[in-house]
Amino acid sequence: MKYINKKLSIEKIKVEDIAKKFGTPTYCYSYKRLKDNINNFKNNFKSFSPLVCFAIKSNTNVNLIKEIRKLGLGADVVSMGELMMALKAGVNPKKIVFSGVGKTAKEINYAIDKKILLINAESKSEIIEIERIAKNKRKVVDIGIRLNPNTDAKTLKQISTGKKENKFGVDEKIFFELINYTKLSKNIKLKCLSVHIGSQILDHQPYEKMLNVIDKIIKKSNHNFEFIDLGGGMGISYEENTKKLNYKKYNLAINKFLKKHKSKIIFEPGRSIVGDIGSLISQVIYIKQNDKKDFIILDAAMNDLMRPALYGANHKTLPATKHSRLSKKTYEFVGPICESTDKFTTLKKFQKLKEKDLVVMCDTGAYGMSLSSNYNLRPKAAEILIKGTKINVIKKRQKLDQLI
Repeated sequence: MKYINKKLSIEKIKVEDIAKKFGTPTYCYSYKRLKDNINNFKNNFKSFSPLVCFAIKSNTNVNLIKEIRKLGLGADVVSMGELMMALKAGVNPKKIVFSGVGKTAKEINYAIDKKILLINAESKSEIIEIERIAKNKRKVVDIGIRLNPNTDAKTLKQISTGKKENKFGVDEKIFFELINYTKLSKNIKLKCLSVHIGSQILDHQPYEKMLNVIDKIIKKSNHNFEFIDLGGGMGISYEENTKKLNYKKYNLAINKFLKKHKSKIIFEPGRSIVGDIGSLISQVIYIKQNDKKDFIILDAAMNDLMRPALYGANHKTLPATKHSRLSKKTYEFVGPICESTDKFTTLKKFQKLKEKDLVVMCDTGAYGMSLSSNYNLRPKAAEILIKGTKINVIKKRQKLDQLI
């Protein structure tokens, strides 16, 4: 995304032309950035050729998942719906991992029937349920056990998943008990040790600590794991001054680990694949003046982009047309929903806006559309994929009569 003759463009298409043709709010994705992200991810870890399973929860658009599948990725799913979507997109079942703490009997049945690579279990109760269903089907099911390594990912507490107070995984003591339990079972086969310590991680050191914990536990367990699932969580730069995760140092740590343990590595990236490929185009409905600041009321709202309301996340906001006149007042960008948390960002020295101007919220490809809702009975936005000069509508704008 860049300015060409002061007009913001995504690949080779002007934002104003997109808004004119498809309306607002609209989610736009760049195919070039998607392809670059996947190739970059693969290249950084090519020394051990991991199985890369895209975290479907980060973006559930079936047409986008098809493109991701064509670029060689599998899928990490956390619900039956996500598993169905991955299969609909043509993902090979043997490249699908089913994660999550609360899989129902119906979901486990479906996953077993579809012969996916692994079901990553997170409690003894879940393993007993998998075993019961597998026994009824007279099948042997490959599973992983998710370890909680009690590692602080140094990220937002709302998206931390690897500390002992988090609901995910099991502690060391229970992990060893579960290994012994699976050895006695005729219907489950323990193939994977799984971990995932959090999201939006920008420092390689928590990953190194996580690998050290896994190393010690594998040695104590005396169990041969065919797969080590390291999860995802790799962060992106939402703001210009944010440091980037050092993939080279993470790669070195994994290679050091693999010298001791001959296992296949699985990754479950989501945000690092699709986060910066997406932008949300919105139009200014009204500018509501206030003594200390002006409210820029957009036609996009928290139902379209939930992250700021949910986490206090910040998305870089840009005008569709650039000029040099700056507002003397602070701008608070808000939506029309009846909630005080329906706001996106507060900016000083933003260029002066007028009603009907277009603005773009950047880096909305992950957890943008997938967290969207119909709150206030608002239809969901359109989604388009841009490939050079071509625009593909990958999801039509929802209509009110579909809701009512």
